[in-house]
Amino acid sequence: MAKEVSRGTSVVMFAVLVLAIGALGFGVGRATGYLGTANGASNRPSSLAEPVETQTTVPVTPTPTPVVTPTPVVPVEPVETPTPTQSESPEVTPTPTPTAGPALLKTGDSGPQVRAVQARLKQLQWYFGDVTDSYGPKTTAAVKGFQAKRGFAVTGAVDRTTMNRLVQMTHTPTKAELENRPTDGSWTDAPLDARCLTGRVLCIDKTSRTIRWVIDGDVQRTMAVRFGAAYTPTREGLFHVESKSRDHVSSLYGSSMPFAMFFSRGQAVHYSSDFAARGYAGASHGCVNVRDYDGIKWLFDQVKVGDKVVIYWS
Repeated sequence: MAKEVSRGTSVVMFAVLVLAIGALGFGVGRATGYLGTANGASNRPSSLAEPVETQTTVPVTPTPTPVVTPTPVVPVEPVETPTPTQSESPEVTPTPTPTAGPALLKTGDSGPQVRAVQARLKQLQWYFGDVTDSYGPKTTAAVKGFQAKRGFAVTGAVDRTTMNRLVQMTHTPTKAELENRPTDGSWTDAPLDARCLTGRVLCIDKTSRTIRWVIDGDVQRTMAVRFGAAYTPTREGLFHVESKSRDHVSSLYGSSMPFAMFFSRGQAVHYSSDFAARGYAGASHGCVNVRDYDGIKWLFDQVKVGDKVVIYWS
């Protein structure tokens, strides 16, 4: 018993010694408690040898590829569209044919009523040329065109429906229209002011909105004019031409005033492109505007400084 204890103690001490030598860096195999060679061989009984670790290969079972089963194609039966029969077609309501009323004026008629109808058709540009008292082929053709445009019965004769629409769309013909006189301001039968009857005068009538160049009571030329607005009125009375400027530009407004003939503290008779473009929808700053370019150009060459200027209401 004592021997076994002594031997065991020696083995422990030997193992401690081996660990100490290994800590100093010397090549000593691991401590086993048995004596042996430095290369690790020992006198350890083979029955006590450490088991050798072996790697166990686990067989990998491949994942099976899923089998795709094709979706069967179900045939689609065509949908039959029934062909509409004659009875299934929508009913079409026929457009009623316009009916003409009794003729008020027709081919072969004559008189002032015919002239008035022609003047109204002329305002709408259905009738061209001078108006007369005779209802002939020109009037018949103009009435037919007017009726067809409005869906009336096309007869060429003026019935109540045609007359009512014609009156609705036009104004009462003026004396100038009935007498085939110009209506663009180049003619007026308004009386001349007494101051316009002698000498050389620019006779300007606010009532007829005209300017007439008069020499000793004889009218040489007439043109349409417009005047200043309510806040810049054109002065009235007797004046004289103070100066002339062919290519004048306003120092106050920067606007062009061709063929200007000044008569009263900056107010002048001159051409106006605005009047030519917009007509009476506009107004001047007090001047007398003329829209006939050729006419004012001609007048500018006739008028002399000192000629009279009369502005009045007829």
